[in-house]
Amino acid sequence: MIDHEAERKEILRHYRKLLRHAKPFLKDNDAKIIKKAFNTSLEAHKDMRRKSGEPYILHPLAVAQIAVEEIGLGTTSIVAALLHDVVEDTDLEIADIERDFGPRVAKIIEGLTKISGVFEYGTSQQAENFRKMLLTLSDDVRVILIKLADRLHNMRTLGSMARDKQLKIASETMYLYAPLAHRLGLYAIKSELEDLHLKYTDTETYKFISNKIRQTKSARNKFIADFIGPIEEELRRQGFKDFEVKGRPKSIYSILKKMKKQNVTFEEIYDLFAIRIILNVPYEQEKPACWRVYSIVTDFYQPNPDRLRDWISTPKANGYEALHTTVMSKTGQWVEVQIRTKRMDDVAERGYAAHWKYKTGSVGPTESGLDNWINKVRDMLEVSDTNAIEFLDEFRTNLFVEEVFVFTPKGELIILPDRATALDFAFEIHTQIGYQSLGAKVNQKLVPLSYRLHNGDQVEILTSQKQKPTGEWLKFVTTSKARSKIKEFLREERKGKAEEGKVQVEERLRSISVEPSAANLNRLAAYFNAASLQDFYYRIAVGLLDLKEIKDYIFNPQSEKYRPISLLDGSTFDKEVEKIRGINSQLLAIGVDTDKIDYTLANCCNPIPGDDVFGFQTEDQGITIHRTTCPKAVELMSNYGHRIVKAKWTGQQELSFLAGITIKGTDRVGLVNDVTKVISNSLKVNMRSITIDSHDGVFEGRLMIFVNDTAQLEKLIQKLLRVNGVLSVDRFDS
Repeated sequence: MIDHEAERKEILRHYRKLLRHAKPFLKDNDAKIIKKAFNTSLEAHKDMRRKSGEPYILHPLAVAQIAVEEIGLGTTSIVAALLHDVVEDTDLEIADIERDFGPRVAKIIEGLTKISGVFEYGTSQQAENFRKMLLTLSDDVRVILIKLADRLHNMRTLGSMARDKQLKIASETMYLYAPLAHRLGLYAIKSELEDLHLKYTDTETYKFISNKIRQTKSARNKFIADFIGPIEEELRRQGFKDFEVKGRPKSIYSILKKMKKQNVTFEEIYDLFAIRIILNVPYEQEKPACWRVYSIVTDFYQPNPDRLRDWISTPKANGYEALHTTVMSKTGQWVEVQIRTKRMDDVAERGYAAHWKYKTGSVGPTESGLDNWINKVRDMLEVSDTNAIEFLDEFRTNLFVEEVFVFTPKGELIILPDRATALDFAFEIHTQIGYQSLGAKVNQKLVPLSYRLHNGDQVEILTSQKQKPTGEWLKFVTTSKARSKIKEFLREERKGKAEEGKVQVEERLRSISVEPSAANLNRLAAYFNAASLQDFYYRIAVGLLDLKEIKDYIFNPQSEKYRPISLLDGSTFDKEVEKIRGINSQLLAIGVDTDKIDYTLANCCNPIPGDDVFGFQTEDQGITIHRTTCPKAVELMSNYGHRIVKAKWTGQQELSFLAGITIKGTDRVGLVNDVTKVISNSLKVNMRSITIDSHDGVFEGRLMIFVNDTAQLEKLIQKLLRVNGVLSVDRFDS
């Protein structure tokens, strides 16, 4: 039985909390407008409930709360957040919103409505919707900020969703929204989205690390207090009055990433947490104040010279400014110390919204790397004849990158993404210079166009009128500008070649007395398995297909070599997908003979019974089964949601599955014998291969073994850990 009175009180509590947080910046009429938006939303969603069973209105309220409290947005955004679902879910239209709340709110809602169905259909539709979302970014960045708030609340309440929906939404979040939050400088939101993705795709690891963080909390707090005590004392002695020093653990996802990258255990990670020193000083005193604090910290603790990061002199492209150093504590632990001012902290926590707050005030920077980036997004969208999926990939590669700082021959600073090459630099200067690039001089030395740039390089590009882009160039450029310009050039060139091919094909058809009609030309393209007519013409023009192969029997139904069009129709894959869709609502049982569908186990992650898995419909190998933690899972689920099939293991034991483990330890005589004994004798497990490498008293082994399920694998790992000299045993993907 629903208690309507209790629900009404709960809704009012959330609404009042929202007003409390908004109060500091409300102007004359703002509270009235917010109330009107709340009532409109309440009325529009009155009979709707979320999957969890709670009243739907709590969702728009929560999104508005995140927009204010965690991103720092204002009244317009609160109103838009409260109304973000009404156009899509009810009879209200954009025109009604504009009439009641004005054009700015209407424009934001329209942007949000365009992208509300993102990722519901096939890939290109998903990517197309995402491109629409970015068009709104160049109009009004608030659309994306509210979309991020919406996604964060959906991730926080993902528990009530069906398992396959959880995986799909979590993967899509990791694929697009976390990188986008990073790029807009919203570090806290980015970290939470990554952690929540891990919580739903690899629950065990998530629980393991969060428990470890919880268990070490009191020891960590004592350590932090001891570490910052002398620093705080010295800061006061030197005249710093308004400052805050705090310690915070790294996010669960970033700890896991470190464990994987450095191949170490939780206990071995040296910077599990960071100390942050935040100063409240006027804008013009920021830089010297931060360096003074750096000097105080390094008077007490020895710094690691390779770990100094100065993002105050050259801020990151998303506006982030701070000094980072890693120092050795008195107890022999490395600690990361971040030094920043109140303004820098605001920009780091709240990203773009805070950046704008300071931009419009009288203090602080006017044009930042963030503005430059949004201008670049605009440029990317203008060259929009790449297909939508390519565009999405291009865009993603530009979200998570670090930067490299290089100079022109005249000493002008150019900021490029990390791993950028001399050719990227050429296109950054001017498209025409890019097209005609021959090579480059870096620090006066001749280098090829594929040369990877390093911080501080001075670059001069050598050009020639005769030079033109080739497909090879795409293998080493990294910036989206360079890639899109090269592709544009190659497309134009291909178009020209296809025109030549078309003329040749039509002449050939006339010579064998066949009319070059649309039907006949399409039959030709299908006969030679070309993706399109243009592709067919191009292949003829560059000599990949011989004109002489175009014979009259292709068009003559009386000829015995003639093939009906149904056999030439290339859409069999689509039919296969349809067939899968029919099954998609059911569960694919793995480990039983199924006459319904073929499946294979993916080599990239070697799933075994007991693993959390999903099926993916490939173009040529039926369904492949992947682990939900597979390196490819995020991309497959977010990009090809319509080809994902729910899958579960059945309790069948007779089958053996291939799994890989690495063993590390200290070397001794007889160790290999002991390890193989455990595998073969005690658990009767078959080995496919074993390689052991020993060096300076340390050994590392890689084994491929056949097991029944995760339980047997776990038992084996535990037994191997008991072998004298073995320090760690881990499963690896492929």
